[in-house]
Amino acid sequence: MADNSKTEKFQLHVPVLEELCNVLQNGLRKNFADANVSVVECPDLSNDPFRFPVKGLCGKPRITDVGGVPYLIPLVKVEKEYNMNTVSMELELPGAFILGAGAVSSRVVGMNAEMMPLVLTEAEGRPAVNSSYFSSINPADGKCLQEKYSDRFPGCDFGLLANLYACEGKPGKVIEVRAKRRTGEESLVGALRKTLEAHYPDKSLALGGTFIIQKGKAKIHIMPREFSACPLNTDDEVNNWLKHFEVSAPLICQSVMVSRDPGLDLRVEHTHCFSHHGEGGHYYIDTTPDTVEYLGYFMPAEFVYRIDRPKETHIIGRD
Repeated sequence: MADNSKTEKFQLHVPVLEELCNVLQNGLRKNFADANVSVVECPDLSNDPFRFPVKGLCGKPRITDVGGVPYLIPLVKVEKEYNMNTVSMELELPGAFILGAGAVSSRVVGMNAEMMPLVLTEAEGRPAVNSSYFSSINPADGKCLQEKYSDRFPGCDFGLLANLYACEGKPGKVIEVRAKRRTGEESLVGALRKTLEAHYPDKSLALGGTFIIQKGKAKIHIMPREFSACPLNTDDEVNNWLKHFEVSAPLICQSVMVSRDPGLDLRVEHTHCFSHHGEGGHYYIDTTPDTVEYLGYFMPAEFVYRIDRPKETHIIGRD
């Protein structure tokens, strides 16, 4: 954990799952030709296509925003490093299963890269299981290079920033989201989040979980292997620095979203994706609205924990 870090905790509003389903379904049907949201038993996420190190998304659900974009831009603060096992302790949930979106530890990996965290953190008598992926720019051809973290590096370190969902990894009731044929301008994540924001304007709610892009293609970005030597002071400068790709289904995405920032300088939505065909990175939106199909599983979080909030902040580069 970074030095002098302070963890802040905020209790989120948690409606019953059936109420959330009705709200989310009504909202999604404004953005998709076909959308259905229901309460189901969580499928076994240790099976294909997920291959998570746990079976479910249930048990003391919570989210955390660690570090932040101000540690990446305008200029990087490479000393900002964290560890998933330490994060689980800060979340008051030792041994937690953690998924989400973040950046690798450049010290460990030797470069900058997108991280798709999937970690069952260590508990008494049990070592951590790191099933994470990371994506970088292949220097040989400039294309996406996705790798399994544990194939290359020991430990559970990451750097700079992450938006994470944590739970006990147990089976149980979850929210299932099915959506096809996008008719609106919002991504699946944007549509879900903005639906909650509109329906609960005076409350802060959060969802975390995973979804599959079953058909279609999506726009992603991957950060360059080298941090920018020049300050990135605008969104345009950030976008010009990032490398953008169109990637193909099936894609397994992991997402954290907050309807409204309760004053903790949160990144309100952040989603990374990986695949079993070697493509992955930071998800924006599908690029094939007429054919796209989504299937997702989410849980409302009970708390948000803000870890190592930047003292100097800005809103650049948070798309």
